[in-house]
Amino acid sequence: MTRTLVLTCFPLLASAAASRDGLEDARDRQDRAALQKIASDRLAQAEGNAGNGRALYQAAVAHLYLAEVALEVRDRNAAKGAAETGIRAAEKAVALQPANAEYHRVLGTLCGQIIPANVLAGFKYGRCAMEEVNKAVELAPKSAEAFMSRGVGNYYLPASFGGGPELALKDLERAAQLDPKSSDVQVWLGLVLRKLNRNTDARKAFQRALELNPNRLWAKQQLEKTPAP
Repeated sequence: MTRTLVLTCFPLLASAAASRDGLEDARDRQDRAALQKIASDRLAQAEGNAGNGRALYQAAVAHLYLAEVALEVRDRNAAKGAAETGIRAAEKAVALQPANAEYHRVLGTLCGQIIPANVLAGFKYGRCAMEEVNKAVELAPKSAEAFMSRGVGNYYLPASFGGGPELALKDLERAAQLDPKSSDVQVWLGLVLRKLNRNTDARKAFQRALELNPNRLWAKQQLEKTPAP
């Protein structure tokens, strides 16, 4: 097993691209039907504007959210299909604007979302996940979302392969410093703290996530799963 095999990016992370078409609200409610409709509409728009990097990026983000919720409800095959479609759009966006950190971050996240459905896919997509997210951090060292994405990757990467929850915590704490109002960062902080058996701190992070975004069903589910002191 290699570092690139196990670097995965689970439910993640594209609030900056969630426009007012209801994408983020649908993600928060885990409304897969609404997400599918938005993703299909955005993909059609992107296909009609093949040279428009922004349209391709918006389509990629919609499929990232669709894959994210599929992973939250443990439908790994659906997550894989959504992520694969998103990757094709994100790759085109990156090709059009290779200096855009956010495009690299979304591509890396989508690559990581495929791996849980098929471990063998890690040989192909693990390197993409690692390289693209690291590129995003390099291009945008003050991006909270880039550090969050890398933190999620380290959360899933065992310490024996250079990752682990301690490294993940550093990235996520940095993300929280850069954007203290990010509900997503707080959710992932909670997950990492729980993995470190710091349940009291984990519950505080989940509670903070819900203060910032009371509609995020996944945050509620994680708080319920975390033992109280």
